[in-house]
Amino acid sequence: MLLLNHSDFILECGTDEAGRGCLAGPVTAAAVILPKNFKNTILTDSKQLSENKRDLLKPIIEAEALSFGVSHIYQEEIDEINILNASILAMHKSIEQLSPAPEFIIVDGNKFKPFLDIPYETIVKGDGKYLSIAAASILAKTYRDEYMNRIHEEFPMYNWEKNKGYPTKEHREAIKKYGVTKYHRKSFKLLPDQLKLDL
Repeated sequence: MLLLNHSDFILECGTDEAGRGCLAGPVTAAAVILPKNFKNTILTDSKQLSENKRDLLKPIIEAEALSFGVSHIYQEEIDEINILNASILAMHKSIEQLSPAPEFIIVDGNKFKPFLDIPYETIVKGDGKYLSIAAASILAKTYRDEYMNRIHEEFPMYNWEKNKGYPTKEHREAIKKYGVTKYHRKSFKLLPDQLKLDL
């Protein structure tokens, strides 16, 4: 059973990201403040849910949250500032969109940088422990998936509609065959050494 709040603050936001390990596309984060009376029996870490359940939960979270924000940090910036900094920046940009502003922030994982003067706590596997982080994980994942589905239309040979930019065997084979696109993260190891591309 996921808990609603970690702190005694009423305006506690959960934040999480999606797409950190991908070879293409943005890293996407979301931040969510849920009301005190929020209940949902199927909401949990987005990785535990089917695409259908995530798509079902997205409008519920958006309708019932006191506030939510979603932010993409694109591949050019990921290559410039690295994926960890890009993930944290995406979280900051999502929290920035919240109105009312949160009094406390809970973060999925073990890395974060202070945002304004708001107290925060990092929680490993937080998306399986707290409803607001789980809700943020659903929004981050669904918004990112929608974006990957759109750019799939432009470059269908990489099958981003299915692999969402993750380093599947099929995705790596397509990189080997067709080369890299403007959506690929050039700072990532796109192919194992034995299949190296000249970038």
